[in-house]
Amino acid sequence: MDSNPGAAADDGRTVAEVGEFGVIDLVRAAIGDNPHILLGSGDDAAHISTKDGTYLVSTDLLVENRHFRRDWSSPYDIGRKAAACNLSDINAMGGVATALTIGLGAPADLPVSWAVEMTRGFESECGHVGAHIVGGDVTASDVIILAVTAMGDAVRPVLRSGALPGDVVAYAGRLGLAAAGFAALSRGFRSPKAAVEAHRVPHPPYAAGPQAAGAGATAMTDISDGLIADLGHIADASGVAVDLDSSAFEISEPIQAVSSALGADALTFMLNGGDDYALVATFSSQATLPDGWTRIGVASEGSGVTVDGAIYDGPAGHEHWR
Repeated sequence: MDSNPGAAADDGRTVAEVGEFGVIDLVRAAIGDNPHILLGSGDDAAHISTKDGTYLVSTDLLVENRHFRRDWSSPYDIGRKAAACNLSDINAMGGVATALTIGLGAPADLPVSWAVEMTRGFESECGHVGAHIVGGDVTASDVIILAVTAMGDAVRPVLRSGALPGDVVAYAGRLGLAAAGFAALSRGFRSPKAAVEAHRVPHPPYAAGPQAAGAGATAMTDISDGLIADLGHIADASGVAVDLDSSAFEISEPIQAVSSALGADALTFMLNGGDDYALVATFSSQATLPDGWTRIGVASEGSGVTVDGAIYDGPAGHEHWR
């Protein structure tokens, strides 16, 4: 390892120029290794060893006006969303979250009732998997910031790096609904209700992660930035190519309604919409997909993600600083 891993970053570039994953790569280089770390940064969660076992841990940030808006969502809904996106990271490893901490950055004029209702929503969402808040911190901030760390267990953690040529690609959960809701809200609409509510509060398929691990999933991740973008992480980490079959996607009526109203391509919401926190995984072609999983493609030798055998020319999914 370079004796000065930070030197590569000391060239005047900004985080926007380097990009989200470029920043993460530079930070990973600066961190180094530790014998207790079975899996470090770069997957949905880290895998840490202890004297009496192992655990999974993951951290996410939610920033007001970027990940949520108080005029769109209630504090209770925002708490549920903050919990869901962190519980999903543990789910994406084939695990179940057990404990979470919350860091709250808040403006001085934020009503105390807002923080209490947000916490109630957070605990309500945690109840879906039996997890609980075990601590946190509070500080002053110009906007609301929620920094959440989730911890959990997995019998067999499923990484992004295990996909093999010939594997089947499948997903569980909902695709595109939250993105359609965001698009509707951004244009001043408050309907379709199903889409708008999906943006406010996601519904990750919490049972699907452990089910996929038990069924022998070779690789898995959750869909927070968009199916193509997040499936691309599996393709890159595994050294495979993935081709998606557009005919395999069933586009729901609310997505069709938003697409029609806004003159948008409905498939774009499915392929590039994040915030539903569905799961996408690869399985051996000999495996039986668990209930609730839908086959949408196949892995092969090569690299990258294509749709119907061609490079997708639509948006690439969510990117910070873009």
